[in-house]
Amino acid sequence: MGEFVASHFFELREAMSIERKLRDIWQWLPREMEGFSVDLFADAVVSRPGPGYPYEPVERLMHLIENTDRMRGFDSIVQKSINNETVCEAVLNGMDLEYVYSPVALEGTYAWNPERVMEAAICDNCTVYVHDALPDGDRCGLGIVDDRVGICCHDIDTGALICVIDTDSPEAREWAISTFDRVRQEARPIDPLKFEPSVSSELTS
Repeated sequence: MGEFVASHFFELREAMSIERKLRDIWQWLPREMEGFSVDLFADAVVSRPGPGYPYEPVERLMHLIENTDRMRGFDSIVQKSINNETVCEAVLNGMDLEYVYSPVALEGTYAWNPERVMEAAICDNCTVYVHDALPDGDRCGLGIVDDRVGICCHDIDTGALICVIDTDSPEAREWAISTFDRVRQEARPIDPLKFEPSVSSELTS
């Protein structure tokens, strides 16, 4: 009986540890991504704006992008300019990119710097898709790099980046890849030569 009680005690202690780590960001975590569970991110790195220094999640995202050979993901929010530039630079340096945007996010990303986006988008190692209803599109996006999986959490009202949580858990990676593959199959590939500023219909033709 002692072993029984001890095993459940340790399970409770682990659950409380996860709760303490994620308690302030739970409302931005996925609810519509099938198979998501908080225990997939039990050992996650949580990057949030700190007192007097709001850039930690932006810098964490930049670090993950700069240190991978392949990136897959989806999001409905236009990323910060520094992160858009990091992605473009990485693609031009050979990183493989497969990314699914909402129509608004794709248009906004293009409007950020049309020449720079086109320079990256026409590369053979860059494939862009559009999806009309990304899961949890109003609160978070998903990214998969070489050895880590990350969730970018956004303020629902402003779209501001609230935090980045990322992990190297094999179980989280398996979940993320299956989620991305499902979203990609539902999405439509985009011909970058049809990109036009401020004309969403052209992006999805």
